[in-house]
Amino acid sequence: MTGGVLEQQQNTIWYDEASRLVFAELVNVFYARELPKLAELSDHTRLQRLLNSLPYYVERAATHIIHGDVPLELDSFNGCWLAKQKSQPKCDDAANAAFFTTKVKVGLVVPVLYADSTGTTVRLDSVDQVNEADKLHCNQFGWFSVNGNSLQASDEARVQLLKPTKVLMTAACCGHTWYFGKAVVPRRLTLREMLLASSINWPQVQKTKTSQLS
Repeated sequence: MTGGVLEQQQNTIWYDEASRLVFAELVNVFYARELPKLAELSDHTRLQRLLNSLPYYVERAATHIIHGDVPLELDSFNGCWLAKQKSQPKCDDAANAAFFTTKVKVGLVVPVLYADSTGTTVRLDSVDQVNEADKLHCNQFGWFSVNGNSLQASDEARVQLLKPTKVLMTAACCGHTWYFGKAVVPRRLTLREMLLASSINWPQVQKTKTSQLS
């Protein structure tokens, strides 16, 4: 999408009072969510770089949300998606292997089951490499075998790549969390995850979205 079209879309926000309010609420909550994380950084060079880029990503996330087509209820005041929480998902190695062996494409948004001492969640990631040696790479969580098993050693968490479904994508977008199998307070998504949510092809979650905001 050209810069002129994006600029025109952004400008239309200010002619719609409801959209302007949503945009302002999202921008405020994203800054409130991200700034405390940055305050913990000790690397001043990295901190400066992230602070310089933060306004761009905050406004981009808010714009994507307003102009996106995520079929979930938006709580703009808290910067999150809302949907009824279902039971904790399970991994199906055979289904994963059948999908990731033949159907996965670079750029696809995928769900990752993430379990640590605080509970189990479904998180969003994107495929950036598909290897002929029966493995694939995701932008954040690294290498996985085609059956979804992580090939990255970690003592902090257990991660498992899952075949995309609307139920899993909904759980990931809403931050649904389980502790010993029971639903607990949802987690708040990062800016990156909110942007990934707007890149999901909701009518066909197992295919990449052909057109999206720049």
